[in-house]
Amino acid sequence: MDSPIEIDKNKVRKSFSNASQTYDQAALLQQLIGKQLLKTVKGKTGHVLDLGCGTGFFTQLLIASLNPESIIAMDIAEKMVQASVVKLSYCPSFKVICADIEHLPFADHCFDIVCSNLALQWVIYLERTFSDIKRVLKPGSQLVFSTFGPKTLNELKTAWAKVDHYSHVNEFYNQDQIKQYLQDSGFKQIEINSLTYSLEYLSVLDLMQKLKLIGAHNVTSKRNKNFTTAKQIQAMMMAYEQANMQDGHVLATYEIYMVSAIA
Repeated sequence: MDSPIEIDKNKVRKSFSNASQTYDQAALLQQLIGKQLLKTVKGKTGHVLDLGCGTGFFTQLLIASLNPESIIAMDIAEKMVQASVVKLSYCPSFKVICADIEHLPFADHCFDIVCSNLALQWVIYLERTFSDIKRVLKPGSQLVFSTFGPKTLNELKTAWAKVDHYSHVNEFYNQDQIKQYLQDSGFKQIEINSLTYSLEYLSVLDLMQKLKLIGAHNVTSKRNKNFTTAKQIQAMMMAYEQANMQDGHVLATYEIYMVSAIA
């Protein structure tokens, strides 16, 4: 099945590598969601895989909570991997791999749990990826992950639409697509809970700077490859603030899916 979302993987890799030193201080939402996601982990915790580990924050939560026999953390960005090595060097059962989630370098049926906190939205071919995750999971084991929904940063998308026709905000899979892809990949007992967060920022510029600090650049292949002018940015910011200002702050919406499925 062809992907409905077009993503520049090289841009993903570069953006998150560049954000490795600033990610932890800015990724407050990611840390909050990681703590929520941890509550959905069930069953055996012998051999654990953390996909899209970033700097290792969620991996650290998994180690503390599950005390796994072994845990492998994986990320596409080399500098993120290096940061997780520094953070988790105290754990003898921890290993890290720099690789793409869409190409899992593991044998069949070798993990008791596969987890991923806000990383699968950067996958191009989600159904293929779910099939590969099912391949590496032991039968009856759990996949648990969080991901962004399509309402995420809708205010920013709407403001940019008043300026030009390019894609300025990343696209995300919807709940029905995720459920269908999981079913088509052979997963069962699928549970998807949708959460919506509305965060306040000092300004649109503050929002854009925070997104840059966590590496969440626009990585769609339909983005404007040319230089965005100061006039265009100013027009977008004005449109955003006119529609989304509240008590001196601008609001930004994040739609989160919390998903659990059994292989």
